[in-house]
Amino acid sequence: MTEQATGAPRPQPRARTGGAQPQPVTVEHVTGAQSLIRSLEEVGADTVFGIPGGAILPAYDPMMDSSRVRHVLVRHEQGAGHAATGYAQATGKVGVCMATSGPGATNLVTPIADANMDSVPLVAITGQVASGAIGTDAFQEADICGITMPVTKHNYLVTDPAEIPRVIAEAFHVAATGRPGPVLVDIAKDALQARTTFSWPPATDLPGYRPVTKPHAKQIREAARLITEARRPVLYVGGGVLKAGATDELKTLAELTGAPVTTTLMALGAFPDSHPQHLGMPGMHGTVAAVTALQKADLIVALGARFDDRVTGKLDSFAPYAKIVHADIDPAEIGKNRAADVPIVGDAREVIADLIVAVRAEHEAGRTGDCTEWWRQLDRWRETYPLGYDLPEDGSLSPQQVIERIGALAPENTIFTAGVGQHQMWAAHFIKYEKPATWLNSGGLGTMGYAVPAALGAKAGRPDSTVWAIDGDGCFQMTNQELATAALNGLPIKVAIINNGALGMVRQWQTLFYNQRYSNTVLHSGPDTVATPDMKGTRIPDFVKLAEAMGCVGIRCEDPAQLDAVIEKANSINDRPVVVDFIVHEDAMVWPMVAAGTSNDEVMAARGVRPDFGDGDD
Repeated sequence: MTEQATGAPRPQPRARTGGAQPQPVTVEHVTGAQSLIRSLEEVGADTVFGIPGGAILPAYDPMMDSSRVRHVLVRHEQGAGHAATGYAQATGKVGVCMATSGPGATNLVTPIADANMDSVPLVAITGQVASGAIGTDAFQEADICGITMPVTKHNYLVTDPAEIPRVIAEAFHVAATGRPGPVLVDIAKDALQARTTFSWPPATDLPGYRPVTKPHAKQIREAARLITEARRPVLYVGGGVLKAGATDELKTLAELTGAPVTTTLMALGAFPDSHPQHLGMPGMHGTVAAVTALQKADLIVALGARFDDRVTGKLDSFAPYAKIVHADIDPAEIGKNRAADVPIVGDAREVIADLIVAVRAEHEAGRTGDCTEWWRQLDRWRETYPLGYDLPEDGSLSPQQVIERIGALAPENTIFTAGVGQHQMWAAHFIKYEKPATWLNSGGLGTMGYAVPAALGAKAGRPDSTVWAIDGDGCFQMTNQELATAALNGLPIKVAIINNGALGMVRQWQTLFYNQRYSNTVLHSGPDTVATPDMKGTRIPDFVKLAEAMGCVGIRCEDPAQLDAVIEKANSINDRPVVVDFIVHEDAMVWPMVAAGTSNDEVMAARGVRPDFGDGDD
């Protein structure tokens, strides 16, 4: 067996004995394929999303006999990867997807890259041609380890069947520990077919990978001192807080310090939207209050966030008055984009828990911060520039209104997934997220087609929760074949298509920056079709008929007067998937907005409306 690393730290060996008492060793004489399935059972994988093919086929035979591993047969490998990601994001477990060699494996590259950008624990298992044929350009051969090296946390090529238990144990450990991420396990077909001995637990061999979880006490004390001295502090919360399960600690820290909280697109639900200290989402389409708070802050405490370009805007003008406390499990993130005055390497839960203790010690010593004037400014900004939208003058459906009502009428603990584009931003703004793991989306890679397979993955992992996929008519057409997967596997998701007849976010940029030249963004007409003046939304394909053809309930809604009734009907159907085609006005835009490459100081509250922050706010 050879291993290929991505440059990320290699995993740390972790005792698998549960303490000093050794576990009994299980030994069985099996094929490599049986060893793979037994290993998946032992690491606790209960659901695998995949499609069989020649090189991986030996693994599918023993999977048929497993009572502990459920396989969900998807319609495209990309769907398998996104479903595994949705499962992982909704449950906190490692998601598992499986594909064959060559094109099957390469179809997983996008969801693997997506999981890598969003730090999702994922194990992708691929079949490879027989070991003797590797490197000969054999039928359906692709160097998937080489291809995915830049977008995996670690990957393995297995040619010896005896190595399968160890590799699977390590892969799950690597994926789930430290900064979570995807791990690829590529197994040669002859290794799956050969006889071997299955032994569990295996002896792992992971020298050099020791993720730091406990923060340095001196750095914690220095951060606490800065927090109590600051007059304009902001807690900048990223997805790492959700990954660490640190939401309770975050709420305690926020209320202890009195600091405002901004939650990134990947962190929605980490802090209750309804909490008075929550300013909303920062970034290119963040709330005016959140964007401006970061710009005017004198201290930013970044927790599990990475100062990405969508949050910072033009980097050299971002938060010019702020000192930076940056806490992250991945030391490579600290200082990568913005220099940190106090760098803290550690697990977000451990970091925040220690910060709470240190801040309380500061308070007991008589050193407390005063944010009174800061909150006066913040409240003025959010009162003057709240999120909002105008209803269309022609009486058609507003996309923001549709999404807002879906959120308002959804059952408690509903999970929302979203595609990428305008509907994603509206779903981030107009649905209220009060709990973790209720908002799943593709943040870093921005993958169109994510919503539907991620929704069925989330439903597989949390079958008792209602799952709504908020999708655009463009995104939906990339992976809508997975509706058949949902229907046939008893995964009654609900899909809202925000159908404006266009690639909406690209069209918005064409409106604002390309003189309304709508080159190849209109979805409802082509060179051989004529769009009638009253044509609204994408009608080819007819999404209602398409849904019905795939075993789902199809509903269309065009009248605002019917909006609530349609949503309530969709919520009432729980024996099969439901697809609702909402025909919405095509000219709605996402606001606020910071144009790409510009400073966050240039945030626009609405088209032609630049906030006036007054004199002396700096």
